Amino acid sequence: MTALDARPDTTAMLRFPGDFRWGTATAAYQIEGAAAEDGRTPSIWDTFSRTPGKVRNGDTGDIAADHYHRLGEDVALLRRLGVTDYRFSIAWPRVQPTGRGPAVQKGLDFYRRLTDELREAGIRPVATLYHWDLPQELEDAGGWPHRETAYRFADYAGLMAEALGDRVATWTTLNEPWCAAFLGYGNGVHAPGRTSALASLRAAHHFNLAHGLATRALRAALPGPVEVSLTLNLHALRPHTDAPEDVDAARRIDAVGNRIFLDPVFHGRLPEDLVRDTAAVTDWSFVADGDLETASAPIDSLGINYYSPTVVAAGTSESPSPWAGAEQHVRFVPVPGPRTAMDWPVDADGLHELLLRLRDDLPGTPLLVTENGAAYDDYADPSGEIKDPERVEYLHSHLAAVHRAIQDGADVRGYFLWSLLDNFEWAYGYSKRFGIVHVDFASQRRTPKSSARWYADAIAHNAVPAR
Repeated sequence: MTALDARPDTTAMLRFPGDFRWGTATAAYQIEGAAAEDGRTPSIWDTFSRTPGKVRNGDTGDIAADHYHRLGEDVALLRRLGVTDYRFSIAWPRVQPTGRGPAVQKGLDFYRRLTDELREAGIRPVATLYHWDLPQELEDAGGWPHRETAYRFADYAGLMAEALGDRVATWTTLNEPWCAAFLGYGNGVHAPGRTSALASLRAAHHFNLAHGLATRALRAALPGPVEVSLTLNLHALRPHTDAPEDVDAARRIDAVGNRIFLDPVFHGRLPEDLVRDTAAVTDWSFVADGDLETASAPIDSLGINYYSPTVVAAGTSESPSPWAGAEQHVRFVPVPGPRTAMDWPVDADGLHELLLRLRDDLPGTPLLVTENGAAYDDYADPSGEIKDPERVEYLHSHLAAVHRAIQDGADVRGYFLWSLLDNFEWAYGYSKRFGIVHVDFASQRRTPKSSARWYADAIAHNAVPAR
């Protein structure tokens, strides 16, 4: 029984393995605030969000959920939920403001306090080194399309391993490099807002290189065996029909959306069809000898972020497109059925399909669902309760899909709900709420929603109802 009123359930249950990891996830820029305190300098998201017209309502992450000042309160929420793991990200410009040189001790001290309090609460700290907040000074020097950024990232990884290596249980190098490369440099809807197909492909390669370099730096600096991971937002793809042109459209998106990271990281190679598809953009001469070997440094698990499937057909995409080499050949088809406040379709079968694909394509690789959740238009009723039955149904169906994938032989070790708190939702500002804990951004008051009580119950029973 938890303080969030986990209740016994006598219905049939879908039980997870005894060592299954139950967690929640957040990201630094989305919750921390304190954007100019204790030596922190601007990241590309600070600059982007302060640029008129880039973020809804002109919102910024300057205050966000004020987690920097409410760390203890938020760890208490995690304790009440009963999670075994907490996935957070480290703000690069908070600990190494220019992306070069020594670390700032006040920045390190914040993450030392966080990890110490998590461990005291019996919660495994899962640290992500990069969740999109590149120091602005490195962007000014060329950003991720510039090769040197990968080496600066490896140095930063080594600094963090030395500072927190005795506290962090799992190190994730990158979160969703596809979004950072293709939404940040391809169609410009994310920071830093560039629109160049070539820049997006260069950035994608340098993310792979940075991941490999950072993996080596972590292993060199860490005091003992520790889990090193990578989180990808792989696209659960379906061709609209069995027609050859629709199947080829799915292949193109798989190349530039999935295999552009999977093949270098797990096989030390570039997808040959990706090179052909993008020949009009680049000859890939920016890939130096040894890069792909470096990118394929062994890791201990793969994190998967999943929200909805992607259905494609032959056609053309809007411009500017993030789909370098595919934009003149592919259109995206709406998925029928219920939708979230993000207008994303609710389809848990896509998660099951993706996990089984990875079971087959990457045998022997432990998998973690590192993000999964939904935004809905939550509000307090007259009694002050925040009931979100749609989110509960979303979580239930997706956890049932994870359970089914485990039964089908996928080596899924854990599930991290996105997100603990309502937060700054990137280009949507504060207009979208993903949290299982409501945040009143004016007062910073935290109120667990009914989904928080449901999730605490699932954790307490290591199971969800079978229905």
